[in-house]
Amino acid sequence: MMTMKLGILFSGGKDSMYAAWLARKRGYEIGCLISVFSENKESYMFHTPNIKLVKDQARVMGLPLIVVRTEGKKEEELKDLEKGILKAVGKYGLGGIVTGAVSSVYQASRVQKICNGLGIECFNPLWLRDQVELLNDLIKDKFKVIVSGVFAYPLDEKWLGREIDNEFVREMVKLKEKYKVNVAGEGGEYESFVVSCPLFKKKLEVIGFNDSGEGNSWRRELELR
Repeated sequence: MMTMKLGILFSGGKDSMYAAWLARKRGYEIGCLISVFSENKESYMFHTPNIKLVKDQARVMGLPLIVVRTEGKKEEELKDLEKGILKAVGKYGLGGIVTGAVSSVYQASRVQKICNGLGIECFNPLWLRDQVELLNDLIKDKFKVIVSGVFAYPLDEKWLGREIDNEFVREMVKLKEKYKVNVAGEGGEYESFVVSCPLFKKKLEVIGFNDSGEGNSWRRELELR
């Protein structure tokens, strides 16, 4: 029986990377990565901090990358995504798409609708996972993930660049109890970037960065080698 080839809807953050890892562990072949470069930094659908660095991640994973460019207008960006997925299906013979959706019905339902229209499968291996358990599994599976953006009180610029480790999880659990934040950032509280994981042939090294923002909204643009 042939192994189904899948495309990963890929942002470079922890969720899409971990979803790719789980797909590989379950015996699926990863045909390509599909990343959306949105001009809208406030996009509800797509991760934007450090999105252009997915090219470096694809390189150390040894996987082809399909880049989808969009102005990021609501719903119009979904048409751009559909064109990108269609291109990937035709070029790499994909039978399905993998997303890193955990609890966002907005995101998951829209990707599912696109896949249904194209007659391919949609896999959401992280769907409704307990968020503390998810972060603990990332750590256990040797994912090195750093915070690349914060967008909610009480997170501020001091969280930028922090590694998601056991201490990070403990602090986020305390913030959840006090401020009702999502431990894994599912409410958009923070964004992340993966610098090392089992899918990489070599680790990426951060050699510089540029921070911008104010109050409880900050981004860190990374420089890698």
